[in-house]
Amino acid sequence: MADTSNPDIVYTVVDEAPELASASLLPIIRSFAGAAGVTIGTKDISLAGRIIATFPEKLTDAQRQSDDLAELGELVKTPDANVIKLPNISASVPQLTAAVKELQAQGYDIPDYPEEPKTDEEKAIRARFDAIKGSAVNPVLREGNSDRRAAKAVKNYAQKNPHRMGKWASDSKTHVSSMPGNDFYANEVAATLTADQAGPAKIEFLGKDGSTTVLKDGWKLIEGEVVDATFLSAKALDDFLAKEIEATKADGILFSIHMKATMMKVSDPIIFGHAVKAWLAPVFEKFGDEMKALGVNPNSGLGDVLERVKGNADIMAAVEACVAGRPGMYMVNSDKGITNLHVPSDVIIDASMPALIRAGGKGWGADGKEADTNCIIPDNCYAPVYDEAIEFFKQNGALNPATAGTVQNVGLMAQKAEEYGSHPTTFEAPADGTIRIVLANGEVLHSLDVEAGDIWRACTAKKAPIENWIQLAIDRQRLTGYQAIFWLDENRGHDAEIIKYVKPALEAAGVADKFTIMAPREATRASLETITAGNDSIAITGNVLRDYLTDLFPILELGTSAKMLSIVKLMNGGGMFETGAGGSAPKHVQQFLEEDHLRWDSMGEFCALSESLNFLAEVKNNAKAAVLAAGAEDATQGILDFDRSPSRKVGEPDNRDSHYWFARYWAEALAAQDKDAELAAHFAPIAKALAEKEAEILAELAAAQGKPVDIGGYYHGDVTKKSSAMRPSATLNAIIG
Repeated sequence: MADTSNPDIVYTVVDEAPELASASLLPIIRSFAGAAGVTIGTKDISLAGRIIATFPEKLTDAQRQSDDLAELGELVKTPDANVIKLPNISASVPQLTAAVKELQAQGYDIPDYPEEPKTDEEKAIRARFDAIKGSAVNPVLREGNSDRRAAKAVKNYAQKNPHRMGKWASDSKTHVSSMPGNDFYANEVAATLTADQAGPAKIEFLGKDGSTTVLKDGWKLIEGEVVDATFLSAKALDDFLAKEIEATKADGILFSIHMKATMMKVSDPIIFGHAVKAWLAPVFEKFGDEMKALGVNPNSGLGDVLERVKGNADIMAAVEACVAGRPGMYMVNSDKGITNLHVPSDVIIDASMPALIRAGGKGWGADGKEADTNCIIPDNCYAPVYDEAIEFFKQNGALNPATAGTVQNVGLMAQKAEEYGSHPTTFEAPADGTIRIVLANGEVLHSLDVEAGDIWRACTAKKAPIENWIQLAIDRQRLTGYQAIFWLDENRGHDAEIIKYVKPALEAAGVADKFTIMAPREATRASLETITAGNDSIAITGNVLRDYLTDLFPILELGTSAKMLSIVKLMNGGGMFETGAGGSAPKHVQQFLEEDHLRWDSMGEFCALSESLNFLAEVKNNAKAAVLAAGAEDATQGILDFDRSPSRKVGEPDNRDSHYWFARYWAEALAAQDKDAELAAHFAPIAKALAEKEAEILAELAAAQGKPVDIGGYYHGDVTKKSSAMRPSATLNAIIG
């Protein structure tokens, strides 16, 4: 159960590899912080925890959990908030259903996820599940804008110890393919609300038969809010996908689609489903009714389709015949036959595209060999970023991490800004007709004609977060003196409205000459030119680009995005410190369960901890917290200087080893400092013991590896089993306590 006390710092309970790492690291943090009177609490925002909190009615008292996400959502609106947030699962439907099945097997009376609800009860259950799906956590917690950058120590280390980069060939066939039009980008309209337009709005569907359906009512809009509407044509998407499958085959390269079905939990699973259906088009044309009767939903991925039809020999034969005529497929795991289309949450664009670019434009084929790839990114809003990066590296060769500068990010994300907060206002058109936004005063703000199956969405960005974001960018540029670019496209409806805020604010601050405004394609090239020359840049972006760029540039610069420093300056004065990306976490867990080796790198947690302690010291005038923070920074530097980060291979040091070294370096720094004699005296014997018992501790950690491990569940593991697996050194545990 989550800690419900009133701690100085809240550390989040999450999922997968980051949560496994917490079982080892959090006891160390609590022990060290406790010596300074700093308390560390927890809040459970894991997928399983959120499911349990959502369906308490049939659970026992022992099984029930508080709604920690809601409680944390209130905390981040207060000046006392100090939260260390680890990456959590943004659940796709397959992940959600898998988590439910696991909980049910553990004795939790949770209802099944109704994929096609028919009764009112099923619709109500589906609505509760839908509040858990996708990016359910971040919009609640992100009551501030984002300041993400590589910590100086991490960047210095990456330059001194450059990671391996794939070689780019100028004649590489790898490229990005996007729709020629009729996508979200092409169809977007936007407006900034005046005072008389504010109030509860509604979204309506007007059928060609004269019927009116209210899709959303009581949608609260306020003065100064930028409100967008757009749609992506289903017919245009299908035509595009069919052509790209054939073009990929003609080019002799791999087919891949790159989406964010976890965060864009309504739109992207639908787009992904269109790709699955396009891939198996002859099969769906011939056996569509039979497949539907078997419960096939292409939005759940090819893996789910194959599982449901495997008992029908005719359909399976048709599938095999169809696939035989298709181009090669980009694989998630070629050894296990898991394709790009198997699970919508397996290929997450901000992890998959940077990895492919870092590898010289190569993806893995079913034969286990690397090959050039057609990267399908249907919508043009952000696809130009990856397209331009690929073209840049074809022309200039791979980035050199030893000499490259850095791209920092200031991201607009507070109060559900932009697309990542659009789940409740995204709809699949039920028929041909019109979808429109009707304001409180009766005015129709936006009206777009749609056809059945089109994906329509509206998203917003509020005035206060926009103004806060601009000021954060001004402050960051003043502190660094770096090149500063607002990644905004004046030809896109939404961006044009945001520019109306940006230009006057920069003029009023007298800093307009310090900033440029560029569309994403041009900004990508300018930034790559800058860092290739060894200089630095600040990308000032909206919410989605914040997510994409803080994977793309760190993966190129550092080899990973898990080591980013991510500070959320909450608008009411608190602080939230995020610990890096979790896109690779599932693969880490798979290896851990098979080999008892966890390669997750906790560098993001180390960096966030230092910032959190520094913030505590500043806002609470806590001198001991400042000493702890300085010691943690020294320990982080030690991890880098002495190469104590986890190895990828079983039998070599893993995540648990890095935690031993972090504890040792931290204790040594605290014992050696002269700002607090009490802390120095407390940690001197701990530092001594950790050093003297080094061989014994490392031997105990090494002995744990090389065999399968049982943690009692993937989504909802057993706390005792996880602790036992992640704290296998009795010697270390005795010293730490």
